[in-house]
Amino acid sequence: MKFGPRKPSLNKRIAARTSIKSQIVHRGGFNMPRGYGWVRNPKKYVYNKVYNRTTFDIFKLLKKLFK
Repeated sequence: MKFGPRKPSLNKRIAARTSIKSQIVHRGGFNMPRGYGWVRNPKKYVYNKVYNRTTFDIFKLLKKLFK
């Protein structure tokens, strides 16, 4: 598991917003309500929960500093 700042990746940022799979799910109305990630994939839910608590985004940190 990673601790500390996340390394930013422009390619991954763009891919997350333009993937065909996410477009189909979003436009097809197959979304689950917010907070139901544990129903769809419990293992991924737990991993992401820990990852998001042990790491931080550099851009969010900079945004708070220069607000």
